[in-house]
Amino acid sequence: MNKPMRTKRKPKTIDIRRTEARLYPDQSRVVLRPLDLNSSEGYQKIINRVLALKDKDVEKITAQVLAEFSSRHRNLSDRLLSRFKKVERYMPAGAGISEERKILIGSYFVFEYSSESAGLFNPSIIPHPNQSGLPEGSMRFLLSLRSTGEGHISSISFREGVIDKHNSITIDTPSRLLSEPELVENPVYNKELFERKISEMGLINDWSRHVLGSLAENFTLTELKHRLNEALAEKVPVRIIEDDPVASGLWLLAKSNYEIQFPADQELSERIIFPAIPIQSNGIEDVRIVAHQDEAGKAVYYATYTAYDGRNVLPQLFVTEDFCRFKFVTLNGPGVQNKGMALFPRKIDGHFAMLSRQDGENIFLMYSDNVHFWNKASPVLAPAYPWEFIKMGNCGSPIETPEGWLVLSHGVGPMRRYCLGAFLLDRDDPSKVLGRLQEPLMCPEGIEREGYVPNVLYTCGALLRGKQLILPYGMSDRVTGFAIIPIKEILASIV
Repeated sequence: MNKPMRTKRKPKTIDIRRTEARLYPDQSRVVLRPLDLNSSEGYQKIINRVLALKDKDVEKITAQVLAEFSSRHRNLSDRLLSRFKKVERYMPAGAGISEERKILIGSYFVFEYSSESAGLFNPSIIPHPNQSGLPEGSMRFLLSLRSTGEGHISSISFREGVIDKHNSITIDTPSRLLSEPELVENPVYNKELFERKISEMGLINDWSRHVLGSLAENFTLTELKHRLNEALAEKVPVRIIEDDPVASGLWLLAKSNYEIQFPADQELSERIIFPAIPIQSNGIEDVRIVAHQDEAGKAVYYATYTAYDGRNVLPQLFVTEDFCRFKFVTLNGPGVQNKGMALFPRKIDGHFAMLSRQDGENIFLMYSDNVHFWNKASPVLAPAYPWEFIKMGNCGSPIETPEGWLVLSHGVGPMRRYCLGAFLLDRDDPSKVLGRLQEPLMCPEGIEREGYVPNVLYTCGALLRGKQLILPYGMSDRVTGFAIIPIKEILASIV
């Protein structure tokens, strides 16, 4: 690993201003979630009970449900009707029913979930795509946050706010309402990219090439399913996708790369993204979002996150241009390991660059010609000081400064205390470490030590605004706070 390349006199202290701005979890913000049962018989039993009700009872119960819950969810009747359509296949054949009874059936297969009842933490911050209508010298920002609720299931939520010319932080009051996006039913896939992914998975052979051969350059999920069934029928007439290892692998890959859509007129704070595929089933954790500049200077918002299924963790990616439509994609290659992958905000020497933690302990650097594929990882930094002896990792995408790439890090020390650190990488060759903080930048203090997971101070990304680093941070996996730190003092302390 590279040794620090420069020496500077370390100032006595870094002036860290912890602000009064706070984001507390709000248990009253609830979202409708589908109530799924384990068997067809379970659905049928409940539906038949509702079908047996008299019309006057249906009217009474439906009116009561709408009266009690309509103020908590936008367009509740439509959403319950939508849920009914998902379970309609369990209805007895030929059963014609009223809209009220459909709404009532739908209400039996949803429940309210308090998405941030346990915590609202581990923020990542970027300049908001919309900077219009602000006073001179102000900046609007966008936060992604890890919301954790019942069962310790983590989802992605969002907030907006403004930093004024004096660096005072105001957080917009979030909507009382929350809703999930619509799943894009028939997403489109690029054949060249899809074939490269199945090759990485060891699924490329004559049969899979035969399947892809008749698909267009860009194909839909429906077209893939039809082609898989068609090719299986040629191979073994009675075989289904789930019974064939290659076919099921292709289908699982396709289902793991999906798209979601929020209404364009919906407030950002109303949008919440829950796990949607098996590897995410216990949480979408610790999003590190970055405005990545392409060759034309256009910003595309990439976000790495940790998918968790209760046993396994796997870094994955989503991309958006407008925070309404999101594409969730799998990352492939031997470099996709552990936690904490963080993308650089621009290409370096024509390649995507990423920091990662391959072994659960050290920080690594990777390059790639395609954001979906990551292979060789080279070690960059290892724990060196007592406050990071257990492990270290990045805390968000590197921040470009004239002096180099500033990377916030976290270190775990005695009593499993999480503190923040920082190090500096060469702008042209990030494998060169120019220096690092010997002492923590920030450690949990006072009330910051108390929470769902005590003694943890953690962030997933900061924002450089002029001469100040705007640093949102999670407090013990419960609350989010903000600190403002002069960038020159951090750089001067890196040795």
